[in-house]
Amino acid sequence: MKKLIALLLAGVMTMSLLTACGGSDGTNADETTTDAAGAENEADAADAEDAADTENEADAAGAENEADNADAESEADAETGEVSEALADGVLTVGTNAEFPPFEYVDDNGEPDGFDIALIKAIGEKLGVEVVVENMEFDSLVAAIGSKIDVAIAGMTVTDERKASVDFSDAYYDAVQYVIVPEGSDIASAADLSGKAIGVQMGTTGDFIASDDVEGAEVSRYNKGVDAVNDLINGRVDCVIIDKNPALVFESTFEGQVKALPGEQFEFGTEEYAIAIPKGDGALLSQVNKALEEIKADGTFDELVKQYIEN
Repeated sequence: MKKLIALLLAGVMTMSLLTACGGSDGTNADETTTDAAGAENEADAADAEDAADTENEADAAGAENEADNADAESEADAETGEVSEALADGVLTVGTNAEFPPFEYVDDNGEPDGFDIALIKAIGEKLGVEVVVENMEFDSLVAAIGSKIDVAIAGMTVTDERKASVDFSDAYYDAVQYVIVPEGSDIASAADLSGKAIGVQMGTTGDFIASDDVEGAEVSRYNKGVDAVNDLINGRVDCVIIDKNPALVFESTFEGQVKALPGEQFEFGTEEYAIAIPKGDGALLSQVNKALEEIKADGTFDELVKQYIEN
């Protein structure tokens, strides 16, 4: 458009000069030619400027679209949780306390085994990573998550106190505390626990109940549940508070010496077990929950329950 206008102006100028000078003055003709050439050059410059403007606008639009695409891609990655540093090396390091049968214990080969161990290995298979299990003291598991270990699975109850330090997967098991007493004991209700010597595994829900909810209790803490039960048999404590499944295992192991009483008699509520995950690692949380969902859907979870808990 600019070029067209410039050419028209050049034509008008040429006609005006020819009319004024009769077209007979060579100098005027040269000036006219020069003016026309200048106008044409001006038109070419204007055209080039238009082209440059158009190209710059296109480049800017392209850059903006590229930035938008990058933002969308980042948002998609965050939403799908495809990346977790914990899995970047192809290994999921899992902390447990193998003193809590049937969920975790040491097998005949000296290796951690049990329902929780089988479950986390099945999750690792879904995630396509190797699972390495570290046997630790239960009370140190939460503090080790995100540094020494990637996650922890150890019959761990979801509590507000723990949620301040770690995130939890979807719950995979509902549990309740039981009270183990010697055969012939008269302990049968919450009121009977007052003032008693109570054995617990350190850092467990039984520890919290005995310490916070039982008036006048003398609490003895053990790294292993079986040590608490041994002290019960030897008369050093009056009872042991521990989760239902381990309680039933100990009742069977020490048949005729102890009995396991349901938590309902003591007004204990239901708890949820879950996998503890580093605080804020949404990608890992999403992947673990997805794998857990798949394991429940394809029947693997039920098979593990039959193998480790019901048997």
